[in-house]
Amino acid sequence: MSMAAATDIKSRPLIAPKPLKRSWLESRLLPLLGVIILISAWSLAVHRLHVPPYILPAPEAAAKALWSGIAVSPFSPLGYYLPLWSTLKNAAIGFLIGSGLGLFLGSLMAESRIFEKLFMPYAFALQSLPKVAIAPLIVIWFGFGDGSKVAISALLAFFPMLINSFTGLRSVDPEKVDLMRSLSASRFETYRIVKLPHAAPFIFAGIDMAVVYAFLGTIVAEFLGAQQGMGVVITKAQAVTDVAGVFAALFILGFVGILLHATVQKIDRKMVHWNRRGQK
Repeated sequence: MSMAAATDIKSRPLIAPKPLKRSWLESRLLPLLGVIILISAWSLAVHRLHVPPYILPAPEAAAKALWSGIAVSPFSPLGYYLPLWSTLKNAAIGFLIGSGLGLFLGSLMAESRIFEKLFMPYAFALQSLPKVAIAPLIVIWFGFGDGSKVAISALLAFFPMLINSFTGLRSVDPEKVDLMRSLSASRFETYRIVKLPHAAPFIFAGIDMAVVYAFLGTIVAEFLGAQQGMGVVITKAQAVTDVAGVFAALFILGFVGILLHATVQKIDRKMVHWNRRGQK
């Protein structure tokens, strides 16, 4: 090889290979195959072992109960739409309150050692309390209406946002903060321009947990006493030993949980795009 050709090769810019996109087999077929295997094993166990329907219903019984609740008018009291709307509405309000308060206090503690020492021990003490034990107290304080549902969902959404936002804001490179100070930037400008974008992946991880916890907290409150909601649907089905109806409600809750997680992940990929470079 001539010296000119070698020099020409060295002078060419190296082009990084593009990351391979996730194959259709991995992203679509494998999850579907997992569901088929699970349902097949479930059906085989019920029919071969002769499990009574009041212990474990057959998949077709659960599917029939599910269809009877969704193949109705959205405004029918016999369907799942009105209870699910009630649960989602209160969970959304509780999530906004809990996650907003968690982000605010997490930012406050990350910016001030005094506030960290003042609030952090009580935050961990609150998180260590069993929520099932304090849920009846919340119902007594806020009543059997929507207030107790919102309070419990906000309580469960609070801690993940607090810890994730605090950790993300504290993990900022000190050199970047010093650079902003050298440019005479205010603390709020440093927070907005440097710290908040750096902590965004941590914050979205907290949102991902908080949105599911808020949903679960609402259902727990509905178990303790409510007039409407998916927790009430499950409680009524248990009272008449309608195990297939319980499974149908659980399927809906599981599907909603997956949908909430996927929605947060999609928003995360759109807003925190700089953290997804080089990933499939």
